[in-house]
Amino acid sequence: MFNAVKTAMQLKHLKTLLTPQDGAAKVTCMAWSPNNGKFAVCTVDRVVLLYDEQGERRDKFSTKPADSKYGKKSYAVKTMAFSPDSTKIAIGQTDNVIYVYKIGEEWGDKKVICNKFVQTSAVICLLWPAENAIVFGLAEGKVRLANIKSNKSSTIYGTESYVVSLTSNVSGKGILSGHANGTVVRYFFDDEGSGESQGKLFTHSCPPYSLAWAANSIIVAGCDKKIVVHGKEGHVTQTFDYSRDVSEKEFTVAATSPSGQSVVIGSYDRLRVFNWSPRRSAWEEAKPKEIANLYTITALSWKKDGSRLCAGTLCGGVEQFDCCLRRSIYKNKFEMTYVGLSQVIVKNLSTGTRVVLKSHYGYQIDEVKIMGKDRYLVAHTSDTLLLGDLGTNKLSEVAWQGSGGNEKFFFENENVCMVFNAGELTMIEYGNNEILGSVRTEFMNPHLISVRLNERKQRGVEDNKKLAYLIDIKTIAIVNLTGGFNLGTISHDTKIDWLELNETGHKLLFRDKKLRLHLYDIVSSTKTTVLNYCSYVQWVPGSDVVVAQNRGNLCVWYNIDSPERVTMFPLKGDIADLERSNGKTEVIVTEGVNTISYTLDEGLIEFGTAIDDGDYHRATAFLETLEMSSETEAMWKTLSKLSLEAKQLHIAERCFAALGDVAKARFLNETNKIADQIAKQYGGDGTDYYQVKARLAMLEKNYKLAEMFYLEQNAIDEVMEMYQELHMWDDCIAVAEAKGHPELDNLRRSYYQWLMETKQDEKAGEVKENEGDYTGAINLYLKAGLPAKAARLAMNRDELMANSDIVNRIAAALIKGDFYERAGDLFERIRNHQRALECYRKGFAFSKAVELARAAFPADVVKLEETWGDYLVQQKQMDAAINHYIEAGCSSKAIESAIGARQWKKAVHILGLQDDKSSGKYYYKIAQHYASIQEYEVAEHLYVKSDHIKGAIDMYTQAGQWEQAHKLATKCMNPEDVSALYINRAQDLEKEGKYKEAERLFTTVDEPDLAITMYKKNKMYDDMIRLVAKYHKDLLTDTHLHLAKELEGETRFQEAEYHYLEAKEWKAAVNMYRVNDMWDEAYRVAKAHGGANAHKQVAYLWAKSLGGEAAVKLLNKFGLLETAIDYAADNCSFDFAYELARQSMKHKIPDIHLKHAMFFEDEGKFAEAEAEFIKAEKPKEAVLMYVHNQDWNGAQRVAEAHDPDSVADVLVGQAKFAFDLKEYQKAEAFLLRAQRPELAIKYYKEAGMWIDAMRICKEYVPNKLEILQVEYEKEAVKKGPSGVAGMVEQAREWEQSGEYARAVECYLKVKDKDNIPLVEKCWMKAAELAIKFLTQEKTMDVIQVVGPRLIEIQKYSAAAELYLNLDLIKEAIDAFIEGEEWNKAKRVAKELEPRYEDYVDQRYKEYLKNQGKVDSLVGVDVMAALDMYAERGQWEKCIETASKQNYKVLHKYVALYATHLIKEGQTEKVLNLYVQHGAPANSQNFNIYKRMFLDLLNIVGTNRADAYRMWADLRDVFFNLCENMIKSAEANSSSHEEFEKMLQIAHYYATRSAAQGVNQLDMVAAKLSISLLRHTDFIPADKAFYEAGLAAKSVGWENMAFIFLNHFLDLSDGIDEGNLDALDHSDFQDTDIPFEVPLPAKQHVTDDKREEIRDWVLTVSMDQRVEQVLQKDERDTYEASLMAVNTGIRSLPCLITGYPVLRNKIDFKRPGKAANKDDWNKFLMAVKTTHSPECQDVLKFISHWCGGLPSAGFSFQ
Repeated sequence: MFNAVKTAMQLKHLKTLLTPQDGAAKVTCMAWSPNNGKFAVCTVDRVVLLYDEQGERRDKFSTKPADSKYGKKSYAVKTMAFSPDSTKIAIGQTDNVIYVYKIGEEWGDKKVICNKFVQTSAVICLLWPAENAIVFGLAEGKVRLANIKSNKSSTIYGTESYVVSLTSNVSGKGILSGHANGTVVRYFFDDEGSGESQGKLFTHSCPPYSLAWAANSIIVAGCDKKIVVHGKEGHVTQTFDYSRDVSEKEFTVAATSPSGQSVVIGSYDRLRVFNWSPRRSAWEEAKPKEIANLYTITALSWKKDGSRLCAGTLCGGVEQFDCCLRRSIYKNKFEMTYVGLSQVIVKNLSTGTRVVLKSHYGYQIDEVKIMGKDRYLVAHTSDTLLLGDLGTNKLSEVAWQGSGGNEKFFFENENVCMVFNAGELTMIEYGNNEILGSVRTEFMNPHLISVRLNERKQRGVEDNKKLAYLIDIKTIAIVNLTGGFNLGTISHDTKIDWLELNETGHKLLFRDKKLRLHLYDIVSSTKTTVLNYCSYVQWVPGSDVVVAQNRGNLCVWYNIDSPERVTMFPLKGDIADLERSNGKTEVIVTEGVNTISYTLDEGLIEFGTAIDDGDYHRATAFLETLEMSSETEAMWKTLSKLSLEAKQLHIAERCFAALGDVAKARFLNETNKIADQIAKQYGGDGTDYYQVKARLAMLEKNYKLAEMFYLEQNAIDEVMEMYQELHMWDDCIAVAEAKGHPELDNLRRSYYQWLMETKQDEKAGEVKENEGDYTGAINLYLKAGLPAKAARLAMNRDELMANSDIVNRIAAALIKGDFYERAGDLFERIRNHQRALECYRKGFAFSKAVELARAAFPADVVKLEETWGDYLVQQKQMDAAINHYIEAGCSSKAIESAIGARQWKKAVHILGLQDDKSSGKYYYKIAQHYASIQEYEVAEHLYVKSDHIKGAIDMYTQAGQWEQAHKLATKCMNPEDVSALYINRAQDLEKEGKYKEAERLFTTVDEPDLAITMYKKNKMYDDMIRLVAKYHKDLLTDTHLHLAKELEGETRFQEAEYHYLEAKEWKAAVNMYRVNDMWDEAYRVAKAHGGANAHKQVAYLWAKSLGGEAAVKLLNKFGLLETAIDYAADNCSFDFAYELARQSMKHKIPDIHLKHAMFFEDEGKFAEAEAEFIKAEKPKEAVLMYVHNQDWNGAQRVAEAHDPDSVADVLVGQAKFAFDLKEYQKAEAFLLRAQRPELAIKYYKEAGMWIDAMRICKEYVPNKLEILQVEYEKEAVKKGPSGVAGMVEQAREWEQSGEYARAVECYLKVKDKDNIPLVEKCWMKAAELAIKFLTQEKTMDVIQVVGPRLIEIQKYSAAAELYLNLDLIKEAIDAFIEGEEWNKAKRVAKELEPRYEDYVDQRYKEYLKNQGKVDSLVGVDVMAALDMYAERGQWEKCIETASKQNYKVLHKYVALYATHLIKEGQTEKVLNLYVQHGAPANSQNFNIYKRMFLDLLNIVGTNRADAYRMWADLRDVFFNLCENMIKSAEANSSSHEEFEKMLQIAHYYATRSAAQGVNQLDMVAAKLSISLLRHTDFIPADKAFYEAGLAAKSVGWENMAFIFLNHFLDLSDGIDEGNLDALDHSDFQDTDIPFEVPLPAKQHVTDDKREEIRDWVLTVSMDQRVEQVLQKDERDTYEASLMAVNTGIRSLPCLITGYPVLRNKIDFKRPGKAANKDDWNKFLMAVKTTHSPECQDVLKFISHWCGGLPSAGFSFQ
């Protein structure tokens, strides 16, 4: 009936709804209505077209702009959606507005705008998921919600990016928005318990114009031609990449099927379809729908039932497609259209009505059935059950675990489907997706189940759902299905055969097998027997009237509340049915062949209905017409109660009058008069008037409520009057007191008097007590027999306690009345502790007794605690007794109480504190408890403590926890006992038939063989095999075989076959069947298991057993006749083969003869074989047979007689035989007779007799001599030395015979690595013969071969001599060079070809280079040698060698070495290099000097005395350089000036280091550090300022130190930031310190030192004393500045300090050099006093630099 399930949805084009235009006229949006009846399309001209379900255009309307002044073309419609009720359409426009149009339910209804939502930007996309809520996305990136009811919109969330797409999930409870920046955001109105996250979900690689939210995934696509599938939390699960598909364009739009299991994505000319595969849990692409000239798809809309998809295009076309997995026809009445895995449309073919059956959970729907008179749908999914009522279109889907389709469905009740499955009844209400209820019952008859679901509306009852069913055949259960609780259980004494609830579910009728009818009132839980011999019973629909039949009577209960009141009519026939319609109720009775109807009293039925409807006037009017009877009386009572509740007081009064309740009727009459009067005055019905409300409260006996109503109106007298009338004096006096009534005292007197008259002593006593007459009160209490009350009063009044008479009277009365505790309290108050304690004991007031004993009788406390415990035990308060026993030190009693109270943990705790050996029995008891509640570990621990280990083992055994039992047993018992215990237990289980448990026990004690034996004994072979496989794998095959034989013996062939096959003995199985003549089975087994040919063999044997024609038929049947003949012949059954062949295949007979012949040949019967070969027409085979057996005569005879062609073969055979016997001449003769000389050659070759072979070849086959020669040479090479010797021999032969060319070739072919002399000799011989006898050209070829070969074997001289013989001078030289015989090479070049002398020299140099013999190379090519040293990094050697050359060469390599060292970061070595070798003024070296200078300035830690040598070397190198530059062309160039400046800086650094080593020169050192600041264009600025600051600070110049260090910190911060733009230079304005300095590449001062400076600067900045300005001199200029601010005159720097030289000046011979006299003298003095070598060196340098020292000079001696 159904096709195989297809899971791929296909699109089939149905029709074109709108014809496309020639140009672009895109369809902007489309929408299907939720009721599937309407389809809307909006075109580029902003007109909405409306189509019906069949695709016919029915209506259209134009949209309007937000503001008409901008004109009708000022906007575009971007999006639209239908409302959930399909009567409205929301239209989103680019002019920032959403209009909601009411389009009505019918075609042609007027279109009106019912809502307008103005926005701040264009509306791009829109959804309408819920009744009043429209969700839309704006161009500004917001997603908002418009409320239809309030006509207001609000923002759900905002983003910064244009909303390009908006979609919802299948349920419409969640939305996704796609944005232009690729972001996809999720929001839930209700996450339906999924717990999925909200907010930004993921970012797509391009704007997600195509966005779909399917059942399990989110699918996104856009202009990058990729379709990406994301999981529920946004991670990528699949990607479909079409970016390399040139035919694909960008994806523009997507649509999801209503079931969420298919997605269609539109692009250019193409719709791509993706289907969810539940089996693979992945999306699969179906074949895309491609339509040429469709152009870009701009809109997609899927019909809500999933059956249609519409696509709108760029050219204005709208195409409709059918979407369906498959279709089928059910019973020729219904059409099933599967539009998705989880959605089916069921169409009634006769009426055309349709129902959409859909799984809300997205499960795949299996086949759909239509049952219950073609009204009800039933379908299964993997996890749910779907039910539907085609009449009401109500559908349900409930969770349902698969039960293999064994459910039984009952559709008798219109509201609920009853499903029976495996003893469980499940009720499912149509239209509800939750199971209504499930109960266990075995009774599937609908007459034994009654369900009532809201069948009659009752006041105040919202949800009334009840079920009555049978638990067993005699027990009914009634369940409230709404709350899921039991309303009652009816246990009956007889089997029940029918039951039914009334429509309200308050009453249940049931009948038993004895035909007794019973009524059960659910509210009052009362059961009444209402009728015997009941053959028919039914509730009258729409009422609580019951109709039944007993024997000859029709019985009617018009008021079932009074079951004893029954109306009876005599009957002749049987009741067939009950009908109620058109205000008439009829009982249909069949009397014989006639049908008679009895009409029931509709009036009585009417009463019940009127009551249910709450129409009490109608009910009263109806009751007025009836005579008073027991039924009528019951009805009046019901009506009185209901009318009072409804405050219909006149009706209530009438009811009480009718019932004869005069008091209530009179009271209500008075009440009604008041109400009527008020109604007249104020309108209404007067029931809300306070007196009416109060009187009604009195009628209900709710006097406090009545009092409240009166007091609300301040009617105090009326309250008091009410209470007096009712003799409620206390309440009356309380009201009077509360309100301060003047009659209060009179009231009290009257009250006391009345109390005394009526003997109410207790009340009188309370009055006295309230008045303060305590003695009188006590007397009255004692008189009333209330001593406890008297005692309470006395104990509260000290004056009474002082009166011993009163106390004794009270005490006596208390003891008499057994009020011991009260008496004890009294005695304790008067300090009579002994009496008090006795009373407490007697009254069991142990708490007070113990408290008293602690104070008065401490020795008695312990005894009291034990007595208290005993008392509590008697009272069964075990848990309370525990602590008292503990207090009393009675541990065993405490433990017993704890056990009795089931306080097991407490018992264990107490036991743990005991040392007593007897505690074991308690542990045992507690262990049994824990075992019973399955807390086995605790129980085990306790059993062990109680020494009942066996109990623990038994416990584990009974619980089936064999491993634990075994573990414990092995720990506590010896292995033999454990095994015995387990084996015995297992054998018991075996007897009980519990084989699995027995097996577990056997295996636990490592006795699997016993389990195997058990299974074998019980013929449970599968289990036996399983265990053998597990424990004796090696015996498995034998076991299978053994079982198979046993089963074969029992003729259980099928089972035997299984075991044979498991044992891989299929042949045995075949044999078994053969022996038992079961050939069919044998054939089957052989075919299935025996490989390719086994079945053929079986068929053959079968045929053989049949013989004759039967055999032929059988073999023909299997198509094996020819095979069988071949097989018979192959197996020597020649007779059978001949028999088969003669009957059916005569052409096979020669084959059989041939095989027969071969058989005879093998047997050695050659004559018979010859005869058969002749019969088989194969005489050649006979010849070959004789040849093979070397019977040459026989062979010759047969060949000549039958096969002349074979004569030659015989001769060849004889020749071969002769060759084998080494009779070569004889053999050669035979072969030549047979005209086969090539065979003679072949045999000679094989015998290694090449000379004979060549002889025959030369004589008979001369054309093959060349080939044979080549072969021979190859063979010689293969054979090695022996072959080489043969080759040499052959060459000599050729030589002797004058064949010199062949001899040369042969000699050249000699190759033997192990015999070089021989090889050399042969090659030389070849060369010699070539030179002597061959042509010049040929000789040259030979020499060209031999020469390289000789070189290869290192015979260089021989090769050279050969080359010289032919005047090949170059080749000869190369040969000598190859042999490294350089002198011979040079001599040959010099004597024979002088032009090659340079070539030899060049090769020699290359050789020395390659060999690394640099030292030798020096003598040949010094520059090459130097380059080589440099390449190898042998710099010392390189420089040493270069230094022996000229100055220019030396400095070339010094520069290279310096460059190398700079790269390596070894600048100090560069300095040493130039110190050693001088600094030439080569311009190509200038960069090296600069780099060296700057690198040395950057070195950290050189601001010290011990750095002098480095600075002095640097100074000396630059002095040398500058002196050299003066003599060169570079004199006075910019470079020269720069180097002079560098020299000055180096001099300052060197001088500073020298001064730092002498204490008295600290001021000089400081001045030098400050002077260096003017050179921060060279020196790293942070380092210079840091050193200047520290120097100033060290000599106490704090203001300068502060400024320098503060600037240093600014510089450090600038270095961290990467620029010095923010640097403040204001402090150094009007100085020669540079403003723009290079940014140092790194910090020159460590972090901790910087922090120290930071702290110092901060401290100083707070110090008011420090003047934060630079020191000025007489020029009004910063003292260290060379340039005067006002005059612009530049002073010379001092050679000692760098400060400007102003007045006392010392001049030097060299112009531009001067010193401050004071500083100079100071320096001279320091040198004289300290003899510092560094300072002496400084003076020595100044002398050189400045052309000598001044006259008052200094001697360096």
